[in-house]
Amino acid sequence: MAKIKDSKVEERPKWDNKVQYLLTCIGFAVGLGNVWRFPYLCQIYGGGAFLIPYLIALVFEGLPLLYLELAIGQRLRKGSIGVWNSISPLLGGVGIASMLVSFLVGIFYNTILAWVLWYFFHSFQNPLPWSQCPLNDNQTDYNLECQRSSPVSYFWYRETLNITPDIETSGSPQWWLVICLASAWCVVYICLIKGIKSMGKAVYVTATFPYLVLTIFLIRGLTLPGATDGLLYLFTPDWEVLKNPRVWLDAATQIFFSLSVAFGGLIAFSSYNEERNNCERDAVLVGIINSATSLYASISIFSILGFKATTAFNSCQQDNILTLTNHFEIQDQNITLENYDQWFEHLNNTHPNDIAKLPLWHCDLQTFLGQSASGTGLAFILFTEAVIEMPGSQVWAVLFFVMLFSLGLSSMFGNIEGVLTPINDLKLLPKWIPQEVVTAIICLISFLTALIFTLGSGNYWVEVFNNYVGSVPLLIIALFEFIGVIYIHGMKNFSEDIYFMTGRRPNIFWRQCWLWISPLLLVTVLVAYVIVQAQTYPLYPAWNATREPFPGNETKPYPEWVFAIIILLCVVPVLPIPLVALYRLIFRRTKKSSARTDLNPYSNDGFEIETQEANNKNT
Repeated sequence: MAKIKDSKVEERPKWDNKVQYLLTCIGFAVGLGNVWRFPYLCQIYGGGAFLIPYLIALVFEGLPLLYLELAIGQRLRKGSIGVWNSISPLLGGVGIASMLVSFLVGIFYNTILAWVLWYFFHSFQNPLPWSQCPLNDNQTDYNLECQRSSPVSYFWYRETLNITPDIETSGSPQWWLVICLASAWCVVYICLIKGIKSMGKAVYVTATFPYLVLTIFLIRGLTLPGATDGLLYLFTPDWEVLKNPRVWLDAATQIFFSLSVAFGGLIAFSSYNEERNNCERDAVLVGIINSATSLYASISIFSILGFKATTAFNSCQQDNILTLTNHFEIQDQNITLENYDQWFEHLNNTHPNDIAKLPLWHCDLQTFLGQSASGTGLAFILFTEAVIEMPGSQVWAVLFFVMLFSLGLSSMFGNIEGVLTPINDLKLLPKWIPQEVVTAIICLISFLTALIFTLGSGNYWVEVFNNYVGSVPLLIIALFEFIGVIYIHGMKNFSEDIYFMTGRRPNIFWRQCWLWISPLLLVTVLVAYVIVQAQTYPLYPAWNATREPFPGNETKPYPEWVFAIIILLCVVPVLPIPLVALYRLIFRRTKKSSARTDLNPYSNDGFEIETQEANNKNT
């Protein structure tokens, strides 16, 4: 950097070409959240109206931080720990915090890929195993739990997770999930075995294949009946919802987490660039593609969910038509889906008492469209149910889960690289240990730690990690990144660094965002998030087949010991920030004190030490 040094640095691996670098960054940023979180937020927060706070957060919070990380990694050509140690030894804990968050997120994120593999392996069966209920133990009837819920829910909660009634009941490891988890980590290891050389080849597939599948789903979805209803429901703006502060908070957190900033992975990726590279253009390109992908995925997903809602709506009316036809002895085919409303109104006017006594369903298309879900609920329940209704359902199921695996695998590259690069930069392990062995050790430790997620209570723990590891810690890390670069290293020095790399200094928009707009937004989001979370005791949905009424998730409060773990997951990753700073301050003072004690007034060495300290103070 401008004030740090511009001397020779140790030879560092480089990307084969610029396309590899961009695809890797895009693959890391574009993850599962773009497919199953953003559409859900659009749906519940006023459709098109949600795009307003989302775009504001992208421009003033997401892009400035993304640009800052790509620039600082490219200039210093180090991982997250090396970067912050170079700027100031007091900031060394920021890199350690990023590494811890990357590790914790990686272990539960790859568990989701294990679930995807389980569904992928079952997608070749005809019929799909989640399309019908299995027989009971006596082979005399269908399974009762499945009948009371649905084949899709039963396959997810019982056949896949074999879930326990609550988080306190651990259950035993499910051998099929252990195998899928081991397979998922083997795939990650194979792709990272040669570092960026092998990863750079893998992203040609993992970063581009999801767009091919989304396009196929979009074309197919738009040809299905009900697609227009799904898209209208998704994007019809409800401007009143913008008065809700929670909308702005969720928009800000979504864009922040969607870009995968503060993990350290983007800093690691940019550190393998040539020093002279237009990182501003890279940041804008990655940010825009990430948000455009979220929008593109929403159109593809909800065109198909619109078809699912329309199918359910028609099925509901068909049941009512059958009931009316049998009761009033109306000739078959007289009542159709097209004239059902007229017939119902006529019969309700002429035979109101009979209609009131009949077991008719309340069929409302908007109700079916409003059956929203995010995360695993969207991927493994709503969407799999929609796939059943599509002709050639096996093909669509295979494509969908391959797409999810590709999205997750690209994100895993960034998570693991956010752990490996700092370890290599710190030289924590002897040089004689091959990089392949270091990667294998990290993957093995991650796999063994992730075995907790294969228990019967594993899904509950995935939700705990998902909700709390990647929330407050990332916001705090990002805030210290702004403080470190802009206020410790200095805006002037950082501008000179960017001038050295790109040939021009950052414009007034970037400077103002870095100086006060983005840090202020981050502090606001952090404080608001903590306040919202502190207002209510954390709850979780439990699947209890013995409760009444069933189906439906039973909302339970977390036990106190789990709540303590939640606090630790929020606090422990960021503890290195103050601890490292405190250690460095104490070490610095101890070193100064010992240096002064050893001074000899009759020796030139003593004069040199005093002179050096005076020069340091003047500097």
